[in-house]
Amino acid sequence: MKRIRRILLSLFLVLMTFTNVSFASEDGKVLRVGMEVNYAPFNFSEVEDQNGGIPVSNSPGEYANGYDVAVAKRIADELGMELEIYKIDWDGLIPALTSGKIDAIVAGMSPTEERLKQIDFTDSYYNATIGIVTRKDSEYSNAHDINDYKDAKITGQLGTFHYDLIDQMDEVSKQQALDSFPTMITATVSGTIDGYVSDKSGAMIAIYANTDLSYRDFNPEEGFDIDPMLTTIAVGVKKGSPLKNNINNALKNISQDEQDDIMDHMIKIASFGEDQSKDNLTFFQEMQSIWSRYSSLFLKGIVNTLFIAIVSTILGFLLGLLVAIIRKTEVNKIKNPIGYGIYKIVNFLLGAYVEIFRGTPMMVQSVIIFYGLKQYFGIDLSTMFAAILIVSINTGAYLSEVVRGGINSINKGQFEACKALGMTHWQTMKNVIIPQTVRTILPSLGNEFVINIKDTSVLNVISVTELFFMSKSVAGSTYQYFPTYLITALIYFILTFVITRILLVVERRLMGREYIKESSTGAKNVNN
Repeated sequence: MKRIRRILLSLFLVLMTFTNVSFASEDGKVLRVGMEVNYAPFNFSEVEDQNGGIPVSNSPGEYANGYDVAVAKRIADELGMELEIYKIDWDGLIPALTSGKIDAIVAGMSPTEERLKQIDFTDSYYNATIGIVTRKDSEYSNAHDINDYKDAKITGQLGTFHYDLIDQMDEVSKQQALDSFPTMITATVSGTIDGYVSDKSGAMIAIYANTDLSYRDFNPEEGFDIDPMLTTIAVGVKKGSPLKNNINNALKNISQDEQDDIMDHMIKIASFGEDQSKDNLTFFQEMQSIWSRYSSLFLKGIVNTLFIAIVSTILGFLLGLLVAIIRKTEVNKIKNPIGYGIYKIVNFLLGAYVEIFRGTPMMVQSVIIFYGLKQYFGIDLSTMFAAILIVSINTGAYLSEVVRGGINSINKGQFEACKALGMTHWQTMKNVIIPQTVRTILPSLGNEFVINIKDTSVLNVISVTELFFMSKSVAGSTYQYFPTYLITALIYFILTFVITRILLVVERRLMGREYIKESSTGAKNVNN
């Protein structure tokens, strides 16, 4: 028990070190702005501030740049406030705003009818031109109007008005909406779809990074019939926020010519510089270029991913062990009726905990815990603390059943022998049953650890800067999706492969080489 207490104390100290990032604003003189930081040229990621980037508050060592960042900086200066940028997944922006995690959304967002029901928008700070991105060798690349896409597989980004515009195209094959521009570009390049709806500025970056793509926009009479409000890009604020009028006054000082100059400048920066030609780079040279420029972000993602997986697996195991022991406790109904009643209630609650967290996706749990606690209970968790909490309780739910199965595998005669010796239930568990159970379930613990390394990727929905979230930033900033995600896949493979081998060595040390050899031989004999 002393060893367990030392482990828990060490984990707590490390946890406090890693979880010092919070979205809280103390004096109201800070403007907390949320954006994806992966949607060039509006907002994208850099590893240094030489181009005027702003540090990402919830991702130390990363800088945000782009048209949105430049506008947010101007707004903050006009309001006499300090700007803080928070990197948040697209689906998490509005929950982050309504829950009070941030003060404003400056992320290339349009004031659609559905969004206006949830938040307010300021006046426009950019007006988009909408067209279609296809492959350059596609039969649709020379289309003259939106009705020249007969049978074309066209899609748009989920949750945007772009997807609804497809209904105006005659005889088009409308595909399922995709979650992001990186996904749509990858699908178009690979041929899964024929094209997607995009604004012109985003399309120009995509074409620069993927020279086999092309973009078509149309004259008003040949293009989409769009409500001007939808092509307007504005700042999102909470309902009734006084920031709306203040930001509107600040936006009046940014002329149309200045907007155009800022956008042209950001397109050049986001395109790796005009002097660099991607036509001369091989696929592996592209991967090398991405790694050399963004290796620090990948490495940060690796560290955070491993930290979350290690701490959460340990805490989840201890939680699962405690739950399993409590649920295996026996209370005499006749001798201790009050204790029996309390036990039944506790057992019911623990059973509900196990079923709920095993029966719902961790991504859904993340949104409910991180944003729900802030919005309805005023509990403001840092992203890293929330990540460890979520993965730990999720892991605990699964491992409680693993531990329970391990306990059930112990011969009942051992329980009876301990009882005959006068040992209490807790003494029996601590000294006899649990040591054997841990040996039995050790492979399952290792497997859960490997699963947690991969499952941390769902935490990007609450903006945890783990490996996958960092990869999304790199992909959205460079528009080089396949090379970026191939690098990510290789990193995940190396992590899981190495850790699996380490766990195998640990298992041999704890269980004995001869035991494993005998088990392997026995398995072969059974199969034969």
